[in-house]
Amino acid sequence: MTSRVMLISPAISAALREARFDDDCPLDASGLRLARAAAGALPPVSRVWVSPTARCHETARALGLDAGSAPGPAGLDVGRWRGATLTEVTEKEPESLARWLTDPQSAPHGGESVRALCDRVARWLDETAAQVTGRSVAVVEPEIVRAATVRALGAPGSAFWRIDVPPLTATELSGRAGRWNVRVGGQLGAPHEASAGAPHNG
Repeated sequence: MTSRVMLISPAISAALREARFDDDCPLDASGLRLARAAAGALPPVSRVWVSPTARCHETARALGLDAGSAPGPAGLDVGRWRGATLTEVTEKEPESLARWLTDPQSAPHGGESVRALCDRVARWLDETAAQVTGRSVAVVEPEIVRAATVRALGAPGSAFWRIDVPPLTATELSGRAGRWNVRVGGQLGAPHEASAGAPHNG
């Protein structure tokens, strides 16, 4: 049976604006406003997952989804870099950062490697396909969308950093365990999406 999982990235927060490794900060005022404006862009769904961060929970609520639904996959564990800006890490650990951005199996921050994240998200997708038929929605961190896209396409781990995931975009995966198709859209609530009657991903 076919499952459809729509992955929605959270609205913008201060961490995103500052290019800072997320430290669970909430949405900013503009992000919350845009998420509320997009509330009518989603189709009916059978199940909702939400990553365990403030910005994902706030985005889900603003979109009219049940933010207390099943827990979605957590974002990438960046260890000691959590809360630091990209500029700060570049200045303090340039070689470690360069290695992390080029080697999917590297985790110089003491957290999780990109390879481990992709493996974890692939397992979650397969479990999801076994549990739910029809369309479901997951409000998840941008790196979860990247990891899911990499695995769905059978792309190498190095493709992870080549995928841009703007705030409030929707990526839909359809298929079954081990075999997924990817549909990429634009920002939720954008005029062309509303007229097309289908949400999108990013």
